[in-house]
Amino acid sequence: MNERIQNKLALLPDQPGCYLMKDKHGTIIYVGKAKVLKNRVRSYFTGSHDGKTERLVSEIEDFEYIVTESNIEALLLEINLIKKNDPKYNIMLKDDKTYPFIKITNEDYPRLLITRKVLKDKALYFGPYPDVGAANETKRLLDRLFPLRKCKVLPKEVCLYYHMGQCLAPCIFDIPKERYKTMVEEIKRFLNGGHSVIQEDLQKKMNEAAENMEFERAAEYRDQIKSIETVMTKQKMTNADLIDRDIFGYAVDKGWMCVQVFFVRQGKLIERDVSIFPFYNEASEDFLTYIGQFYQENQHFIPKEVLIPDDVDQESVEALLHTKVLQPQRGEKKKLVKLAGKNATVALNEKFDLIVRKQERTIGAVEKLGNAMNIPTPTRIDAFDNSNIMGTDPVSAMVVFIDGRPAKNEYRKYKIKTVKGPDDYASMREVIYRRYSRVLKESLPLPDLILIDGGKGQVDVAKDVLENQLGLDIPIAGLAKNDKHKTSELLFGPTLEVISLERNSQEFFLLQRIQDEVHRFAITFHRQLRSKNSFASKLDGIEGLGPKRKKTLLKEFKSLKNITAATIEDLQAVGLPKNVAQNVHNALSEENK
Repeated sequence: MNERIQNKLALLPDQPGCYLMKDKHGTIIYVGKAKVLKNRVRSYFTGSHDGKTERLVSEIEDFEYIVTESNIEALLLEINLIKKNDPKYNIMLKDDKTYPFIKITNEDYPRLLITRKVLKDKALYFGPYPDVGAANETKRLLDRLFPLRKCKVLPKEVCLYYHMGQCLAPCIFDIPKERYKTMVEEIKRFLNGGHSVIQEDLQKKMNEAAENMEFERAAEYRDQIKSIETVMTKQKMTNADLIDRDIFGYAVDKGWMCVQVFFVRQGKLIERDVSIFPFYNEASEDFLTYIGQFYQENQHFIPKEVLIPDDVDQESVEALLHTKVLQPQRGEKKKLVKLAGKNATVALNEKFDLIVRKQERTIGAVEKLGNAMNIPTPTRIDAFDNSNIMGTDPVSAMVVFIDGRPAKNEYRKYKIKTVKGPDDYASMREVIYRRYSRVLKESLPLPDLILIDGGKGQVDVAKDVLENQLGLDIPIAGLAKNDKHKTSELLFGPTLEVISLERNSQEFFLLQRIQDEVHRFAITFHRQLRSKNSFASKLDGIEGLGPKRKKTLLKEFKSLKNITAATIEDLQAVGLPKNVAQNVHNALSEENK
C-alpha cells in the first residue's frame, strides 16, 4: 500500500457512495458501492483475500470516491459509472438479446406481426416468446385461424392469402370493422389461455363437415386442432394466474457468483438465463448491481412481478425497476425462488472446474509468469515478429494478449518503410519506435511486458528505442526458438539470462501461444502482401496499361492466369485498344517463355 492510499484511507467518510479503483496508468479498473465508504474501501487493504481479490488489490495505485445521499443513489450511480468506464474487474453483461413478441397493430384493418420492440403505439403485444421460431409457429397457427390483413399497403386486387382463406380482402370488399374487432378479441382470448374454447368450436365444425360429407373441410379443421395442440403443449404451464414475472436465484462459491433467472410469461415458463462471474463485494450487493445492469443496460422486458431471494434489499430493486418486487415466504412462489437458487448452485458446481482450468490457463499463467520474471503481473503483453524473404516485402506484426487471452482488435500490421534488404534489427527498431511514439502521442494503454520474437540483438534494439529515444521503462524479453522452430527459452534481465520455466507449466504454454500467434499473424500478412505485389508487378510497366485498365482486366478475367491465356481479340473485347492489347499479350507471353 503506497503513502497516497494510506492518507486517503484516513479521510474516508462514513456515508454511502461509490468508489473508483485505479491502476498505475490512472485507468479505472473497478467501480464499487458501499453503505459506509470508510468501512468498505478500507476492507480491501486489510485482512486476507482470495486470489482474484488479491490480484485486484495488487493493481490499485489510487482511488476516488463519490458520496451519495442514500444506498439506492449509490447503486444507480455505480451502474452508470460501470457503463461509462467499462472497468475490467466489474461484471459486464454483454448479452443484448431481445425476445420476440406477437403484435396486433392498431389500424382500421389490423395485422399480425412478429417484433422485438415494444412501442407505445396503442398496439397489442403478446409474449415474449423464447425464440423467433416459437413466435413464428404461433403466428402461422393464428394466420390459419383468424384471417387478418397481411399486406402492409392495401393492394388494388385480392392476393393469394384471400384465396387461401387467410385474409378477408378489405382492399376490395367492404368488411365491417366490427368483424375485425371480434377477431382481435378472439386472438387475445386465445393467447391468454382460451385456446381450449376455440379447439372445442373447431371440433364441432369438423364433426358437422364430416356428417355433411365435406371431408376436405373436415380435414382442414382436424389439422387446425392438431396445430393448436402442438403449439400450446410445447409451453409448460407453471401458474394459472397468467401474470408475467421474472424469478431470480443465485449461488456463490470460491468468489464466484451464478445468477439464474426464470422467465414466466402468461403463466408459462418460456426460458431461463444463466450468468457466472467473479465478484469482489458483498454477494447481495453485487447481485443488486447485476439486476440493475440486467434490465437497464440489456433492456430486458420488465414484467409485472419480480421475485427475489430474502437476503436482497427489496427497496433497492423496486427503485431500480419501478415494478412489483416480492420476496415470497411460502407457497408456490417461494418454491420457484428456491428452484432458481438450486439451479444456480447446480450450474456453478458443474462449470466451476472449467472456470478454474481456464483461470489457470490465462490469468493464473500471467501471474506465474510475472512471479518467474520478478515483475508486476503483466496483464497486457505486446509481442512483435518480423517477416521477409531475402529482404523483399519486409513486414512486422504485433499481437496483444490481455489477461492471457488474445485481444484481436488490438493487433497491428506494419509495412517496413525505412529499411532496405534483410536487416532484422533495423526493422525492429523502426516498428518499436512507430508503435510506442504513437502510444505516447495518443495516450494509448502501455503494455506491462513486451515480448520480441528473437534473441539478444532484437531485444537490445527495442530497449534502446524505448529507453533512450522515448524515455519508457517497460520490461522487454526475448523468445528464442529451437531447431524445430518451437518456443524454447525466455530471455530476460540486464544480461538476458534464461528464465527457468517448466516445459509443462501453464506460463510456458502461454508463451508458446503468444509466439505462435504473432508468427502466424506476421507470416499471413507477408504472404498477402507478396501475393498482391507479385500480381501487380507482372502488369506494371506495360505501355498503355494504367490502374483503371488493370482493374478492368482483373474484374473481367478474375486471375492473371486467365489474362495470360486470353487472345488479343479477347483483350480488345473488354475495352483495351488494339495496341495496348498487343502490349499486354506480348509482355505476358514473353514472361511465360
